[in-house]
Amino acid sequence: MDRRSFLTKAALGTAATGLAAPALAQAAPKITWRMTSSFPKSLSTLFGNTEELGKRVAEASDGNFQIQSFAAGELVGGLQAADAVSAGTVEMAHTVGYYYWGKNPAWAVGSAIPFALSARGMNAWHYFGGGIDLYNQFLAKDNIIAFPGGNTGTQMGGWFRKEINTLDDMKGLKMRIGGFAGKIVERLGVIPQQIAGGDIYAALEKGTIDAVEFTSPADDEKLGFVKVAPYYYYPGWWEGGPTVHFMFNLQKWNELPKQYQSLLRTACQAVDANMLQEYDYNNPKAIMRLIAEGTQLRPFSPEILEACFNTSNQVYSEIESTNADFKTLWDSIKDFRKEWYLWQQVAEYNYDTFLMIQQRNGKL
Repeated sequence: MDRRSFLTKAALGTAATGLAAPALAQAAPKITWRMTSSFPKSLSTLFGNTEELGKRVAEASDGNFQIQSFAAGELVGGLQAADAVSAGTVEMAHTVGYYYWGKNPAWAVGSAIPFALSARGMNAWHYFGGGIDLYNQFLAKDNIIAFPGGNTGTQMGGWFRKEINTLDDMKGLKMRIGGFAGKIVERLGVIPQQIAGGDIYAALEKGTIDAVEFTSPADDEKLGFVKVAPYYYYPGWWEGGPTVHFMFNLQKWNELPKQYQSLLRTACQAVDANMLQEYDYNNPKAIMRLIAEGTQLRPFSPEILEACFNTSNQVYSEIESTNADFKTLWDSIKDFRKEWYLWQQVAEYNYDTFLMIQQRNGKL
């Protein structure tokens, strides 16, 4: 038998067995999923990174795994995204856990609660401190598995129609404030309102609310809050490092081939980093434009921050006594928080502080 004849017959034999080609096809099946976002398309970083995941997955799977992204309101409301995943209405969502704290305060802990961790601290806890597994043990009760899919960094404290200098100035304010933080400021006299991102400006313009917090300068600029509430406060102590999650229907996740599960986890971590990097680049430029447009920057007073910190700890103690899910997650973060902020006082803090002084002296 000559070499050409042997190779031809060998190839025919392989095809005839029905093993090689079908095995490859089975390993990378064609799948199309739908992902609902909690964010409007106008927020190019938040919604843009919803789409970024689908793009990366499609490229890595040679187009076999397609994820279609839908903005808030196109399939379900922005605050119903996790519920749609839990019910199997959609396969996945890009959303924030604290939107659902009313179901159980533990939902908020995996994303952000007042005076928790910064973005880097949250990522360290999630990826190496057991946070991802702890949060998923909790979410499994709602038929959900989730992975970090973005972070804004420490957010701003919000836009106010009037200056807020003392605790008395906060009393009676109707404020759009997301998630668990509303429970804290409510005890200080604020009337919290939970409103999806796409509906905030209209409520502020009509006077339905007196103040609003959303995210950071890059997003807030797009929403135009400065036009109706010029006082821009900082820091957003309730969102020191809020994790946005990609949430998956647990049954659908378990049905995926292992290689697709691995691909999704890798893509989620890539988008997690991508979002924070995008905010870090865009926020410095956005804050300068906002100031040029008339924004009045104001820090929250030490009195207000101290009162909010003490009130937060009181609320946590109350919840921990009756909610084991909350206690498990919060205890884990608290343990790491002690180490994190001890370390942050050493190299990072001193390096950044020195360069900030140089910037103020016009040397940068």
